[in-house]
Amino acid sequence: MAQPQNHQELPELIAHLGQFVQESRRQRIQTVLQQRTRYITVVLEDISKPHNASACLRSCDSFGVQDVHLIENRNSLDLNREVSVGSDRWLTLYRYDQPQANNTQICLEQLKAQGYQIVATTPHANEITIAQVPVQQKLALMFGTELYGLSEFAQSQADHLVQIPMFGFSESFNISVSVAICLYEVTKRLRASTINWRLSELEVQEVQLSWLRQSIRGGELAEQRFLAQPD
Repeated sequence: MAQPQNHQELPELIAHLGQFVQESRRQRIQTVLQQRTRYITVVLEDISKPHNASACLRSCDSFGVQDVHLIENRNSLDLNREVSVGSDRWLTLYRYDQPQANNTQICLEQLKAQGYQIVATTPHANEITIAQVPVQQKLALMFGTELYGLSEFAQSQADHLVQIPMFGFSESFNISVSVAICLYEVTKRLRASTINWRLSELEVQEVQLSWLRQSIRGGELAEQRFLAQPD
């Protein structure tokens, strides 16, 4: 697909594609964009069960988290659309699946370079609870496999090891439940703060364009024709 040559073209392209979308969908896109954030991101390491990963993505969308990072060192992940209910269409997914590589290291190095503090969730650590995680810096919440949790390498690279308080016999929550609890706790605190957690103007335009593309059947031709027009 042809791409806008510069950022100045984005508003015009968005307005053009918006003509092919119902007013109710355009309004919904605008409403959701105002609550979207990249201040928090979610990292899923080696999740093997598609329904669990898909449920995690559904929670990310519901709590306004735009970016999800999928690490595939041992397990190749296929999403379950019946569980995600199409929520993955509205997220920006990054996959780390290079063969014979430490994809966890690749992912975490990129996130740290972008200013994220790495928060590793584990039932075996007793450092702080999810309610005590500082939100003054961008957060990458990391979750591991259903059976073994996060790898030792992932935990060693974390800025914080956190747990969700539990009061029963079970040792841990299902991963999708853990994601939902953590996102509820952190986003609640973030939205009550004075921190600028919303998308930038450019990010809003880029995500809006992506969502419009998802909303238009056969819209690729309309976009190509628009971009091919002379100035």
